[in-house]
Amino acid sequence: MTEESTTGSEGGEYLSRKVIVATENGLHARPAGKLAQEAQAFQADISLVCDDQEADAKSILDILTLAAGPGNVVELRASGVDAEAALERLEQLFANKLEG
Repeated sequence: MTEESTTGSEGGEYLSRKVIVATENGLHARPAGKLAQEAQAFQADISLVCDDQEADAKSILDILTLAAGPGNVVELRASGVDAEAALERLEQLFANKLEG
């Protein structure tokens, strides 16, 4: 999908990409755990936005609160030194249905 640089409501800049939840049961425990584990490997602040709800991508519980189902569009947001690499990796995970 596309990457854009945006200024958030608190004035901080972040990179953003939109992905589609392609897993059969949405972001349930297993894919949310995989996503959080991968996000924790980066220094960047990473969040997921779905239907005006924002969640910390490094927290499985936060991800689960989004209740993102199959077909939902999720915006990945990242800021920090390795933000672009983080978005690349997480976008790849979504493309592979969060299986690796």
